[in-house]
Amino acid sequence: MIVYGKRIVMHLLERHPERIEEIYLAKEIDPKIFTFMAKNNRRILRTDTKKAQAMARGGNHQGFLAKILPPSPISVSEIKKYHKILVLCDITDVGNIGAIVRTAYCLGVDGVVLGLRESFSFEGVVRSSAGAMLDMPFCICKNILDLINELKNEGIQCYGADVGGQDIVGIEPKEKWALFLGSEGVGLHKKILSKLDKIVSIKMKRDFNSLNVSVAAGILINRMG
Repeated sequence: MIVYGKRIVMHLLERHPERIEEIYLAKEIDPKIFTFMAKNNRRILRTDTKKAQAMARGGNHQGFLAKILPPSPISVSEIKKYHKILVLCDITDVGNIGAIVRTAYCLGVDGVVLGLRESFSFEGVVRSSAGAMLDMPFCICKNILDLINELKNEGIQCYGADVGGQDIVGIEPKEKWALFLGSEGVGLHKKILSKLDKIVSIKMKRDFNSLNVSVAAGILINRMG
């Protein structure tokens, strides 16, 4: 798996050096950074701009690229042990997933469930999460309805985000909670909403109900504490 950009490569060097297989440099860099990269006999390869652009698929690599081991999901059984869980239902945009994971990690969420029916780009999510995807425990679950039952059996209160829900400001969540977010445009399906313990929303100050799902996730997580 190839990731790119100075920030994420440096994050990997500082936090997850064991994941790095090779580093590719497409420009001259500060000697101190190069020395840091070369620790533990890590393999560093020079590459030209054309090849770097191809590896980054046209993205802004800033001259820094790395081949790394992809993040590995954990099981649903392990996720159920956590107290603060975020469940993303049919959110497929890797930019949104990455932004949500980044925010969730910063705000203290313990684990994320990716409710996806199809595969997705780990590279894109790792990049858009600024590397937080490598720190956040996650699992992949195709059957969200069964997941709700399993979480409830563990004493986890399940909340769903929907425009018709109760204002999140008035909610005092239990110690163990899971917050379910649906895709933009569609939201959470009715079958999912019907099984959740409580439906919450963000009340707008103006008549303009158009928050990006990653922004909404940050507000809801912060207010749930």
